[in-house]
Amino acid sequence: MAEILVLAAHPQMDHSRVTRTLMRAAAQAAPARTEVRDLYALYPDYFVDADAERAALAGAQLVVWLHPVQWYSMPPLMKLWLDEVFGFGWAYGPGGRALAGKALWLVTSTGGPESSYRPDGYNRYFLDAFLHPYEQTAALTRMRWLPPLALHGAHRASDEAVAAHARVFAERLAAWPDWPELAAADDTPPCDVPADARPAAEDR
Repeated sequence: MAEILVLAAHPQMDHSRVTRTLMRAAAQAAPARTEVRDLYALYPDYFVDADAERAALAGAQLVVWLHPVQWYSMPPLMKLWLDEVFGFGWAYGPGGRALAGKALWLVTSTGGPESSYRPDGYNRYFLDAFLHPYEQTAALTRMRWLPPLALHGAHRASDEAVAAHARVFAERLAAWPDWPELAAADDTPPCDVPADARPAAEDR
């Protein structure tokens, strides 16, 4: 089982320059301990095999979500993957400790330039403001949320800029888990969900 699991999600992978480049970089960075899964290639019908995905997650210590920001969130299949795989009693809630201790790293790209993700820009907020649901997902599942890696203005980024970004990504993967910030990072307090917080199946 792979120690590093890269889950890539791009609805139009054939037209993606950044995500495809990063997928190739991930596959080459540490091939003996990395698995790259292209969710749109695996599930073109949107029927996610939760058991297969959980098996892929089992041995991973670093889980990478690789996708572009779309409407300030993740692509639809990535969200469906999350809904299907991170189930109550498995990922969180009573008995839900399958992901505890693993690290979650978002590697993403935006269409807007970095200047647009500012209080005085047209997106009104820094990118981090849109990532609270990701960070809380990590907290709820007892994963360690790592500082995201983002490439802004992906549509207009030069080939040289994309290549440089891919090198940083590959270097980080190759160096895992020897990341200085891991030692300095504070553990997120657990967010325990009681059993009675969810309705019984017959009540839904």
